[in-house]
Amino acid sequence: MAVTKLPRAMLIDMDDTILSAYGRPEIAWNTITAEFAAELAPLPPDEVATALLAYARRFWSTAEPIWRIKLGEARRLTVKGGFAQLAAAGHRALPDDLADRIADRFTAYREEEMFVFPGAHEAIDAFKALGIKLALVTNGAADMQRAKVERFALGHRFDHIQIEGEHGFGKPEERAYLHAMQALGVTPAETWMIGDNLEWEIVAPQRLGIYAIWMDVHGVGLPVGSTIKPDRIIRSLSELVPARHE
Repeated sequence: MAVTKLPRAMLIDMDDTILSAYGRPEIAWNTITAEFAAELAPLPPDEVATALLAYARRFWSTAEPIWRIKLGEARRLTVKGGFAQLAAAGHRALPDDLADRIADRFTAYREEEMFVFPGAHEAIDAFKALGIKLALVTNGAADMQRAKVERFALGHRFDHIQIEGEHGFGKPEERAYLHAMQALGVTPAETWMIGDNLEWEIVAPQRLGIYAIWMDVHGVGLPVGSTIKPDRIIRSLSELVPARHE
């Protein structure tokens, strides 16, 4: 059931909540492997893309937080891991140099394709106009995430910007949420957390008593069998703006 009364504060994730950043990785991997089709032959690009996506998902499911700060290096590792799995399945061995170039192209492609979701700037501005205190709480490397803040005109829209690589901690560590709330001068009961990651933006905040809203921008729904229960599910930040302020 949706809460209609707005909070004193919102903690808002950046990637795939405000920005289209890392969602739909299968599209990105298929695009990149198609670009390298000649060097991957006789392996079909889509088969390579499937292997790379599967390996990357396994890697990130157990990866230490440090790899979020070393994203480019992590991508090189995952492509090499995917190549190794293909070789183990009987396909020809693909060179490390090719793995590095594919990984780096993937990183560049993701940067090129990023954009602000329609209505996100306007929604944030509406929250600010309503007097809601706003914190941008994002994981990742300091330079990379700060560049996005500047590139997509987010800095002046928030009362507090909290980047994992700048602060030395990130979601889902409790102090990530506690620090942001302290910076805004609010309590968990006065705060909403909004984001696309079910562990970082739903489970962890809920443990602290924060109202947790899941951003399901593509409308895919909760994973089958999931026991996680967001307090609300939205597809855009605009849904949280009261009608009179739209």
